[in-house]
Amino acid sequence: MANHKDAIKRIRQTEKRRLHNRYYAKNMRNEMKKFRALTDKSAAESQLPKLYSIIDKVAKRGIIHKNKAANLKSKLTKFTNKLA
Repeated sequence: MANHKDAIKRIRQTEKRRLHNRYYAKNMRNEMKKFRALTDKSAAESQLPKLYSIIDKVAKRGIIHKNKAANLKSKLTKFTNKLA
């Protein structure tokens, strides 16, 4: 266990941030799962900007890398285009 006050504080902060980041990452994954379950193209096209916004916010916070965000958005766009 840490002996210094600053190390103890750092542990508290890290745990708080970890839980906060986990919430946003899980929220993003759940929204993506809902999106991939869609079968109607018009519904998917209307949901796509909302999902893009969520992914961009998660990337901006540093929870995922910006390149991963770009890859996810690309895959979602391809999914939307394949729907009939």
